[in-house]
Amino acid sequence: QVQLVESGGALVQPGGPLRLSCAASGITLDYYAIGWFRQAPGKEREGVLCISGSDVITYYVDSVKGRFTISRDIAKNTVYLQMSSLKPEDTAVYYCATPGSTYCSSNDYYYDYWGQGTQATVSS
Repeated sequence: QVQLVESGGALVQPGGPLRLSCAASGITLDYYAIGWFRQAPGKEREGVLCISGSDVITYYVDSVKGRFTISRDIAKNTVYLQMSSLKPEDTAVYYCATPGSTYCSSNDYYYDYWGQGTQATVSS
């Protein structure tokens, strides 16, 4: 059984950093694409960025380029979303997901396995 568990969400001040974790069980993350999505209050869930099975990173939100990055720790079977220079508009519940394949997509219906989400709030 595949399970993804996000952690690391917190309240941070504008301009600050935050690292979210996505720990997996039942699947080996080093071969699969992992996407990070977010859902802000009153908005639809959107794809933020994804790392493919070949470690190619694709950004789906222009405003996070240069501020967010994704990486994986194979030994811990965990993928990280490193966020910096956070803005209030980054406030959202962040989800990690995998399609169980090596390719990325910005469409959430492409992904079969999801974590429960973790709240990141950017506010002074």
